[in-house]
Amino acid sequence: MQIVFATNNLNKLKEVQLLIPEHIKLLSLKDIGCFEDIPETQNTIEGNAIQKSEYIKLHYGYNCFADDTGLEVKALNGEPGVYSARYAGEQRDNNDNMDLLLKKLKSKTNRQAQFKTVISLQLNNKQTSFTGICEGEITASKFGKKGFGYDPIFKPKGYNKTFAEMDLNLKNSIGHRGKAVAMLVNFLNS
Repeated sequence: MQIVFATNNLNKLKEVQLLIPEHIKLLSLKDIGCFEDIPETQNTIEGNAIQKSEYIKLHYGYNCFADDTGLEVKALNGEPGVYSARYAGEQRDNNDNMDLLLKKLKSKTNRQAQFKTVISLQLNNKQTSFTGICEGEITASKFGKKGFGYDPIFKPKGYNKTFAEMDLNLKNSIGHRGKAVAMLVNFLNS
């Protein structure tokens, strides 16, 4: 079986490739000749994932899956949520996003947060979704050099390290994207 993962984020691609069994060949957007920015204009994480997977199926005809991920902070009423990648502006800078989030949380005592990933699968003209959630909290400052996005300020529940301080295998086994991909793989194998 071969399937397209509709992402231009090389970090996500690397993470997901480690989770997909060898009998499933993962194709990138580059592999299918897709170099345009896929629209993400929905107002929910689920909506963006579905929009991206439908775009690839419609324009390229491949079975595919797309994901969208958001960080939802309780004290900020779920911000940044669907706007996580461009929280501090269209430049989509990870450090700017983290700095803005830390600034908004400076006077807050509740630092509870969760990462949420939704994967939308387009397989044989049928759409299916899978949701992975990882609960945790936002640290007071950045820790660690691994990972990407908000990883240096997100500490998963039950751990004393941020995602950016963790080995990728550990992050994948407990993280939101890893949980959603595990559901996807179970579905593809059934």
